Amino acid sequence: MFELLVFVLFCWIFFGSIKLMFKVAWGLAKIFAVILFILALPSLIGCLLYASGVILLLPVVLIATAWGILKSCI
Repeated sequence: MFELLVFVLFCWIFFGSIKLMFKVAWGLAKIFAVILFILALPSLIGCLLYASGVILLLPVVLIATAWGILKSCI
């Protein structure tokens, strides 16, 4: 009977340690994700502004070229 009690106690401690291990791992993963997000967000905003600027620059250049051609023809 004592052996069964000790076995149940060790199983309880073992599963409790596994539960704690997952909580710690999940907490570390969340902390890592937040740090990565904080570091990546400014570069993401900068890249989006740069890319949208390049995309918007093409029609402006085409309109300016057309305006220049029309201005030189008149």
